[in-house]
Amino acid sequence: MESSLLDTAAAAGLCPAAAARRRAGSTASFLSCSCSCSSRDCRVSASYYHSISRMLSGVWSAARKKLFRTDPAADLLGIANWSDETSGGDGGHQQQQHWWTALENNFVLEATDDEYGGVVVDADRLPDDKAAFARSLAASLSYWKSVGKKGVWLKLPVDRAEFVPLAVKEGFKYHHAEEAYLMMTYWIPDEPNMLPANASHQVGVGGFVINDQMEVLVVQEKYRGSSLDGLWKLPTGFILASEEIYTGASREVKEETGVDTEFVDVVAFRHAHNVAFQKSDLFFICMLRPASSEIKIDETEIQAAKWMALEEFVKQPFIQEDHMFQKIMDICIQRLRKCYCGLTPHHLVSKFDDRTSTLYYNVAEPEDIKCAAA
Repeated sequence: MESSLLDTAAAAGLCPAAAARRRAGSTASFLSCSCSCSSRDCRVSASYYHSISRMLSGVWSAARKKLFRTDPAADLLGIANWSDETSGGDGGHQQQQHWWTALENNFVLEATDDEYGGVVVDADRLPDDKAAFARSLAASLSYWKSVGKKGVWLKLPVDRAEFVPLAVKEGFKYHHAEEAYLMMTYWIPDEPNMLPANASHQVGVGGFVINDQMEVLVVQEKYRGSSLDGLWKLPTGFILASEEIYTGASREVKEETGVDTEFVDVVAFRHAHNVAFQKSDLFFICMLRPASSEIKIDETEIQAAKWMALEEFVKQPFIQEDHMFQKIMDICIQRLRKCYCGLTPHHLVSKFDDRTSTLYYNVAEPEDIKCAAA
């Protein structure tokens, strides 16, 4: 315990001599030093002292509750005299030993501040066992409340799944889950929860690939509803994490048909709700130019693929009866006639986050679009 507490004190900015003396004196005294080392190493500002004191108060509150639940005699051993010790009183060496034991066993979880007044717990530095995690989580919440924090983000890796019930017991809520972790949240203030909700949308793409012979690249999916039997459709799929729309469209076409393509533009997108697991769906129709023609299907997903005359494609009964797909085909045909201009990707940097993002917009002026009468 002595070694770990010395490390904790050193991490807080104390010189080794001051850190070592903290066990023999008060909390206030171990934050000062009269040794001969440089003033830079020993100087602790008043604001920093108060910050540390507030942290210890929060940890103490949680530690004291847990100690009293398991040992009603704890107060008689002098732990309740912590307020006297921090003000320079003579609580005695034995009392401080109990206090530092409580502090060591209930120390605040490692976390970083976010830009909205909350904290993000370090998932790589969680305690190893359930008992230690439960103690640290209770102490941490007490401390974060005492310093006015708002939201808490707790990421629990799959190998710490046994911590989930403990976090739920403290009041944490599920936020979202990925293959390797569960994210949980806790809102501290007694006011409406301002933490952002889980991602609400999935993003899909469809590739409208047409060659110089006015043939469209189409597929029949292996797994489909009975209403889609016999339907030839565009290659479609979902965008991967951190994938651009334009690269995702080309990738899906390549995976399903083996045909290489070049992205032209986004001609339209559909927004639907309550599609899968009550999530909304954004579906982008992308025009692509073929860079190869040989078809090699992905047999795990695709039943068949071929180049199909555009006129034959749009005359399929399913498309004729589907008002949305009819409109999509009308737009694609107008794009081929240069009567319509889609959205092209442009990489720009914003001062909001100093990162490069992709902005899709139309670069043609209205007078540049010349369309012959239908």
